[in-house]
Amino acid sequence: MIRYLLILGLLISPAIFALEISSGDYAGRQDVAEFVQRMAKESSYTEAELLTLFNQVEKQEHLFAKLDKPAEKELHWYQYRAIFLKQRRIDGGVEFWIKHRELLQQVSDNTGVPVEIIVAIIGVETFYGTYRGKDPVFDSLVTLTFDYPRRAKFFRQELEHFLLLAKEQGFDARALRGSYAGAMGMPQFISSSYRNFAVDFDQDGQINLFDSIPDITGSVANYFVKHGWQRGGRVARPLDAIEDNSIDKLEPGVKPGYPWARLKQSGLSSQFDIAEDTSVALIVLQQKGRPEYWAGFQNFYVITRYNHSELYAMAVYQLAKLIQNKFKKTQ
Repeated sequence: MIRYLLILGLLISPAIFALEISSGDYAGRQDVAEFVQRMAKESSYTEAELLTLFNQVEKQEHLFAKLDKPAEKELHWYQYRAIFLKQRRIDGGVEFWIKHRELLQQVSDNTGVPVEIIVAIIGVETFYGTYRGKDPVFDSLVTLTFDYPRRAKFFRQELEHFLLLAKEQGFDARALRGSYAGAMGMPQFISSSYRNFAVDFDQDGQINLFDSIPDITGSVANYFVKHGWQRGGRVARPLDAIEDNSIDKLEPGVKPGYPWARLKQSGLSSQFDIAEDTSVALIVLQQKGRPEYWAGFQNFYVITRYNHSELYAMAVYQLAKLIQNKFKKTQ
């Protein structure tokens, strides 16, 4: 019986692993070949289609350093803030708002996400479509899936989503360019977010986050709605600290978890009215030589679902307010 099973195994094995990547930087990689076989079985792709794609992959080794040192982890707030809160970005946001005024108001009315937040996201992500990334999305995701072990599971899922997205939307998988982590289009959606949260706002039958401003703005707003945006809710409020405080006993974070009364007891105050039972997060940002304190509400947390960084969310919020203030002056 054992001999029979061994013989059977030898007969079956060549059939299972006969497929091979024959060219490109991943030629001969069995793990890549196994991925191709599985995708062919579980999706509408044929092995031939997938082999054509994978045989052309060029490894993107320059991505590793970028992923190991993202700006959100390397910079203090005063450094990070200086990148995004520049006059050119504020002026660009006002121009974008004026140009797409009716559409933006429609999206905001439908979703409850303020126009200035939608505009600021696009401003922070790609400077209103100017810088969308130059890295080949497919090659980047293949590289990070098979040669970046620290986050291989995440990027394998994104690679699967990307292939399915390309098939669903009729995209040329090899033509798409994006960020070093595979984010695409004007709002820089990763593939899973594109498939799960992007919307066909202009109802033309394709969800186009590269060129369709209705789809782009509608998708940003829908992303926030799906992550719990509160219509009319606050985002963040600056706080003052007394000299004799016990703030260091609190845990900073982005998810509201303290009643406002707890922060007050620790020596924090606000010029804005906040009910004592309101749930807030303690946001601590580093200015030059001193910490800066903020109360973060549910909508601040929602912004961090776009990018899991308090620096990112605060940059979006402050840019949004600056754009809003200047837009009002044009009316």
